[in-house]
Amino acid sequence: MPFTPEIEQRLTQLQEKYEAMGQDMPAYLDGLLYADFLTYWDYIHLDTLLSLQSPKTPFPDEEIFIIYHQITELYFKLALHECKQIAEAQHLTTDFFTARIRRINRYFEALTHSFEIMVDGMEKEQFLKFRMSLLPASGFQSGQYRMIEIHATDFINLVAKDKRAELSTATIEDQFEHLYWKSGATELATGKKTLTLKQFEKKYSKTFIELGTANVNTNFNALLQQFKYKGESTPQLEDELRRLDSNVNVNWPLSHYKSAVRYLNREPEDIKATGGTNWQKYLPPRFQKRIFFPSLWTAEQEESWGKSWVEQVLRDL
Repeated sequence: MPFTPEIEQRLTQLQEKYEAMGQDMPAYLDGLLYADFLTYWDYIHLDTLLSLQSPKTPFPDEEIFIIYHQITELYFKLALHECKQIAEAQHLTTDFFTARIRRINRYFEALTHSFEIMVDGMEKEQFLKFRMSLLPASGFQSGQYRMIEIHATDFINLVAKDKRAELSTATIEDQFEHLYWKSGATELATGKKTLTLKQFEKKYSKTFIELGTANVNTNFNALLQQFKYKGESTPQLEDELRRLDSNVNVNWPLSHYKSAVRYLNREPEDIKATGGTNWQKYLPPRFQKRIFFPSLWTAEQEESWGKSWVEQVLRDL
């Protein structure tokens, strides 16, 4: 059977492609001839994926806990995929920037809306038992989440709010010592660093400092200011960045706060979070006032940052 013009055109294009690379096209065609057809389960490594859950206890709901955290990290990986495209764009446009921020917002909104899997999807009695087998590991130790924060804003905006003015001109190395999340990983009784924090710093400190240094001019807040300095119109971009600020700095930590209140709030004394993290001060957005894009919010909005959300959650419980 003779080749159709379309097939002949493709063969010619393939020949040109392999000749340009100094490759032998018939050898590649042999490979195609003998290769098996791709399957869905092989393409996404399904068997491997489904084997990555290794509960430490016999409680059934621990598997829910593991799978949801794995899903969370995959969404964070998607978000970082977009962050890197923005930071590495050779000729960044507001349209490209806005579209990628919109994608990140979708990822975080999917996570926030699905957090009911954690809040309502596990038996409290099971959780309070199997969690003791996870020490000192903690969701606090998500390095990818911290990388998203570093991509989003100037490093100083991640410093604890009572240190920002003092460290506004300090090096990133010095600012790193006072990042807001470190205060959330101190022992409730002594104020000393928890083992959870010590492990986390040992694994990621160098990575975070290097990423912060590399993104001084390419974090989202810096890029926004560059566009505004050039006089470009940014209303849609600003809308998406406000949405991102709310998603990452209010809605997402509030989902965790709601879960912590459900599982760890017990009279007369709250239960410590896994790893001893100080969830009562670390999770509520109104305490940290962590804002990626300060220029996009009014002083009144900053002052009431996250307060109404927390009050609503407490009313709903």
